[in-house]
Amino acid sequence: MTALTVESNFRTKVLQLQGPILVLGASGFVGANLLRLLLRFRADAYGTSSTASAWRLEGVPAENVIPGDLLIEQSLTALLDAARPRTVFNCVAFGAYSFQTDVGLIYRTNVDLTARLIEDLRARGVQRYVHAGSSSEYGDDASGPPEETPLHPNSHYSVSKGAAAGLIYYAGKKLGFGCVNLRLYSIYGPYEDSSRLVPTVVLKGLQGEHSQFVDPEISRDFLYVDDACEAFIDAALNLPEANYGDSFNIGSGIKTTIGEFAELCKEMFNLPGEPAFTMPNRSWDVARWYANPAKAEAELGWQARTTLRHGMERMAAWCRGLESPERYVRSSKKFGRDETWSVSAIIACYKDGQAIPIMYQRLTDVFDQLNVGYEIIFINDNSPDDSEEVIRALSARDRHVVGVSHSRNFGSQSAFRSGMEIATKNACVLLDGDLQDPPELIAEFVAQWRAGYDVIYGRRVKREAPWYMSVAYKSFYVIFQRFSYIAIPRDAGDFSLMSRRVVRCLLSFPERDLFIRGVRAFVGFRQTGVDYVRPERMFGVTTNNFAKNLGWAKKGLLSFSNTPLTMLSTAGLGLFGLSLLMSVVYIASRFLFPAAAPKGFTSLVLVIIFFGSINILGVSIVGEYIAKIFEEVKRRPHFVRRHFIRDGEVRVASEAGYVSFLQND
Repeated sequence: MTALTVESNFRTKVLQLQGPILVLGASGFVGANLLRLLLRFRADAYGTSSTASAWRLEGVPAENVIPGDLLIEQSLTALLDAARPRTVFNCVAFGAYSFQTDVGLIYRTNVDLTARLIEDLRARGVQRYVHAGSSSEYGDDASGPPEETPLHPNSHYSVSKGAAAGLIYYAGKKLGFGCVNLRLYSIYGPYEDSSRLVPTVVLKGLQGEHSQFVDPEISRDFLYVDDACEAFIDAALNLPEANYGDSFNIGSGIKTTIGEFAELCKEMFNLPGEPAFTMPNRSWDVARWYANPAKAEAELGWQARTTLRHGMERMAAWCRGLESPERYVRSSKKFGRDETWSVSAIIACYKDGQAIPIMYQRLTDVFDQLNVGYEIIFINDNSPDDSEEVIRALSARDRHVVGVSHSRNFGSQSAFRSGMEIATKNACVLLDGDLQDPPELIAEFVAQWRAGYDVIYGRRVKREAPWYMSVAYKSFYVIFQRFSYIAIPRDAGDFSLMSRRVVRCLLSFPERDLFIRGVRAFVGFRQTGVDYVRPERMFGVTTNNFAKNLGWAKKGLLSFSNTPLTMLSTAGLGLFGLSLLMSVVYIASRFLFPAAAPKGFTSLVLVIIFFGSINILGVSIVGEYIAKIFEEVKRRPHFVRRHFIRDGEVRVASEAGYVSFLQND
C-alpha cells in the first residue's frame, strides 16, 4: 500500500469517528502519536497532559491540549466537562518501565483511574471507550495466546493491567458500555521513550555503534506505532456490540528474537563487529513473546501493515531529523525527578490567602528547575481569610499540594511541626506564608545539602523594615547568642532546609513550647548559612507587634539560657556581701564618727526599695521558668488538626483520616 493510500485510508477512518475525541495521556508515547494523527484530519480532537508543557506535544495547538492531573477526581471531572467527548482513547499507564517501581501509583493509575473513568464516561453517554492494555497482562504465558487464555501475572504492572481488563469486561458485558481493551505488544516509533530498546539501538546505530542486548533468545513482537494507532481507531469504529468489554491482541503475530533484531540493526546501519548480549534480563522477560492477532483481524478488521525493517527505517529517519538528539535522550522518564534529594516545602499560613497562589507558583518553578521530587504542604493555622479554599483549589489540580487546617491559631512553631509530622520527602524546608522567605533560595539550600550539610538556614543580611525594628532584631540575636548555652547563628530565622535525620531528631523532642531555630542548633550535625535580603510582606500588614516580638525573645531566652537565673544568684550573693559590708561600716561609723552617722531614714527607705525590687525581679524570673515547667508537665498537644486537604477534597482530621492521608500518598 502506497503512502498516499495509507494517508487517505487514515483520513477516511478518522473522519468517521464520533467527536469530540479525547486522548487521555497524550503526553505519552502512543497518546502523542494518536493525537497528532487525529489532528491531521480534524480539529475536535483533544489530548490531556499532566504538565503544562510536554515535549511530545510541542507544535500541537495549545487549544487542543488540556493540562490536568487525571488522578485527582475533581481535575478529571473538570477535564471531561471541558472536552465533552463522545469517543475516548485512554493511553494512560504507569509501571511499564523498569524504573517505575511505585506500587501504590501503579494501582492508582492503572486500576483506580480506570474504574472512575468507566463510571463517569457511562454517565456522560460516551459512545466508545478504547483502553490501552498490555500484553504484560498474560504474564508468563505471552507466547501467541488467544484472548481467552487465563492470565498468569508476573509483576505488579501485569496484575494491575489485568485488573483493568476485568473492569472493562464487567462494564461491557454486564453494563452494556461500549468499551474495549487492546493488549498492545512491543510498540515502537517516533516519540518513544529514549531509554527503550528501539530508540537506543537506532541512536547508537546512527553513530556507528552496537548496543548492548539481553539474552538473544528473548523474543518480542514489534509493532510500529502507526499500526497501533490504527488499531485504536478501528476498535472505536468497528467494535460489534457482542464484543463490548472484550480484550484484543494488538501485535504483528511475528516472533522476533533479540538475536534476530540485533542482526537486523547490524545490517541496516552497516555496523562492524558483533553485538554484545551482556545486558541483564528484566524480571518479566520471556523467551516466547508474540501476539495472536486473529481475533482483532476477524472482529475489528485490523492487521499490522508495517514490517519491522520498514518501521526501523522510518524510526531512523525521524531520529536523523531531530534538532537535538541530546535533548531527546535527556527526555527519558528514567531521568525523571530525583527522589534522592526530594524536598517537602512546609508553609505556615495565617492571613496569607493572597500570597498562597504566588508561593505555590514560585515553589513549583524552583522544584521544576531543580528536577527533584517534592511536595508542598500548606498549614492553615486557622486563618480568618479564605486560605483553606485557596489551598483546596490548588490541590484539586496538583497532587504535589496538600494542606492541613488547625482548629485554632497555634502559632508558626506548631504549624511547622504539624507539617513535618506528615512530610514524606528526604528534607523539609520551612517558610512563612507571607513571601518574606524567598522560595528561590531553596536552590542554594539544596546545593549545600548535596555538598554534605544537614541544616542550611537563611541568614538575613538585611531587612526591608524600619531601622528601629532592624536594630531590635539584631540586638536580640546578640543578647541571645551571649546568653544561650548553645551557639545559635545570628540573624537566622525558621527559614531553613533540614535533612530527614535532623527532622526525625527534632520531632523526638517532647517539649511543648517549641523554639525551632534553637532546637535546630541544639541537634548539631553539619550546618551552614545562606545570605539573603528579607523583603517586606507582599500583602497586608505583619501580624507581629512589639508584645509578640517580646514574647519571641522571652521564649528563646527561657528555652536555651539559664543566664537570668545565674544573674539572679550572682546579684543575690553580691548584694548579701554588700549588706554585710554596709552593716560593718555603719556600726563602725556610729562608734568612730557619731556625728557623721545618718540621722534620717532616707537611706533606709532607698535600701528597702532597692532590695524589694530585686526580690520582685527575682520572683518574676523564677516565675517565668516555673510557668514553662507548668506548661510542659501538662503535656497538651502541640496543635489540633481540623481538616486535611488533598486532591481537591477537605476531609475531617480524625485519627483514621490521618492514617488514610499518609497511605494515599
